[in-house]
Amino acid sequence: MIINLSETNSLIGDWVSEIRDAEIQTDRMRFRRNLERLGEVAAYEISKTLTYTDKEVQTPLGFANCRVLKHQPILGTILRAGLALHQGLQNYFDKADHAYISAYRKHNRDGSFEISLEYVSCPPLDDQVLILSDPMLATGASLVKTIDHLQAFGKPAHIHIVTAIACTIGIEYVQRNADANISIWAGDIDDELTAKGYIVPGLGDAGDLAFGSKLQQ
Repeated sequence: MIINLSETNSLIGDWVSEIRDAEIQTDRMRFRRNLERLGEVAAYEISKTLTYTDKEVQTPLGFANCRVLKHQPILGTILRAGLALHQGLQNYFDKADHAYISAYRKHNRDGSFEISLEYVSCPPLDDQVLILSDPMLATGASLVKTIDHLQAFGKPAHIHIVTAIACTIGIEYVQRNADANISIWAGDIDDELTAKGYIVPGLGDAGDLAFGSKLQQ
């Protein structure tokens, strides 16, 4: 299941336009906050797909029958770029356990790159719902490698991928190569990918825009 959150008129259009805007995105705090907002909306939409149970709650005047989440999902994110999206998800799923994965592009002198995955912290995943956040789904290679690596912690019942901007090429790669039940929730979807694996028009490097530039490794 692929959900483009920009396909219906909502405030998401405002936030996506701001994270794409080359002038506005220079304000790091605003950039992070817009990613956080996207994470919050995605959390709310994903919450509609989860399982609920009845709970009787005592109020000051009597008892109320309520519907509450049966199980908390596990929130995972790709360090460091996914942290702002992750915060938005955490704002809503505030009792969830968390996973952190350091998947990044390790660049070679010829301009090519490979996905390096050096650190994973993760709770047991068997039969759990995993929500994995990464602001840019470009080639899809880092997400597939991450999902494959997480199999060591168990097989989730379902994986929801939350991204600010996705590319159709990356979406198709994830669908072909990830051994999991997956839904992708994107703030918007672009069709073009450059030879170096960057989304066009995209928005640039989300990690750098959120947290500052870094030395290439």
